[in-house]
Amino acid sequence: MDTIPLVHASLGEQELAAVAEVFASGWPAGQGPRGPALEMELAERYGVGGAVALSNCGAALHLAMLALGVEPGDEVIVADYTFPAPAHAARYVDAVPVFADVRADTGTVDPQAVADLVGPRTVGVIAVDTVGLPADYAELKSITDRYGLFLVEDAACAVGATYQGRQAGALAPVACLSFHGRKGITSGEGGALLTADPALAVDARLRSSFGIEAIFGQAKVIGLPIPEFTEIGYNFKLSDIAAAILQVQLGRIDELLDRRNACAARYRELLADEELITLPHVPQDRTHAWQSYQVTLDPSVDRAGVAADLRAQGIGCGHGTWACHLQPVYETKQSCPVSADLFQRTLAIPMHAELSMNQVERVAETLRNTLRTHARPQRT
Repeated sequence: MDTIPLVHASLGEQELAAVAEVFASGWPAGQGPRGPALEMELAERYGVGGAVALSNCGAALHLAMLALGVEPGDEVIVADYTFPAPAHAARYVDAVPVFADVRADTGTVDPQAVADLVGPRTVGVIAVDTVGLPADYAELKSITDRYGLFLVEDAACAVGATYQGRQAGALAPVACLSFHGRKGITSGEGGALLTADPALAVDARLRSSFGIEAIFGQAKVIGLPIPEFTEIGYNFKLSDIAAAILQVQLGRIDELLDRRNACAARYRELLADEELITLPHVPQDRTHAWQSYQVTLDPSVDRAGVAADLRAQGIGCGHGTWACHLQPVYETKQSCPVSADLFQRTLAIPMHAELSMNQVERVAETLRNTLRTHARPQRT
């Protein structure tokens, strides 16, 4: 049986050739020549004051909290319906994540929920571009400006998406990207911090390397340079192998996004009249990166049963993403009812740039059949 994976990285000969060049250079580790070259390309593409290539997006969020001066006991409002990385980042610096509920139609953070949560200890907001769809940044920026708060864009899933004509990753003064294996472009693992403030980028870059300057630069100095540790930093560097892969992938963003867009459009054609699911909603002022394609099941449908049937027929699927406030690690008594409902009813179906239209059609047909099998009869 032909299996259709939920995710599949688009890596090939161009990326292999770039890796071979790094092997030949003798500098595969972090902070070699490829890292700064990638950072320059990122800064140029996104029109920002500074870019820092990092080991992952979680590291970028952590460094953002440090660079923005978040202190123990501060409150950071975070989008609830997402992978828990933003809330984790707040906890890394002993701050308190405060969970904001989301819009029912888009799954992105609800600006009114954010405004209602601002209190005397609030220092900032981390918005999330949910599974590839940008949040409502005009409204969020108005709120953060009104109260003197920072705004961070978690654009982990949104490379290639846009909001009001601007690229995701450049929608807030600080943004964090992910290059994990299931993202729109990838080096297997990897991330970046983008910022309008060059000084903030310098701070993040120093902390990303144990608090010392890049060894590659010091190696060019005649004599015996001895680094001085000026910060308690971390080992968040990106290898030159990964940086080389990402330089290739950056040039392929439009190509790969076009393929995902075609798959999403075909899913919509095939499933538009299906009454037992709600398809993703994309407001007119933005575009989707389609890191995931999530459908929301009717309450009458047994999601676990649908998932089991799909997997039994070789079709990958997943639960979508998390309602973070329900995770036991946070021990919160907050309520985010919209997020909690989505957490129970969303289903991610295969979405990646390597999907064929035949596979999309097979997924849609199989999904339709399993929905009927696992829908409880409606009471009359």
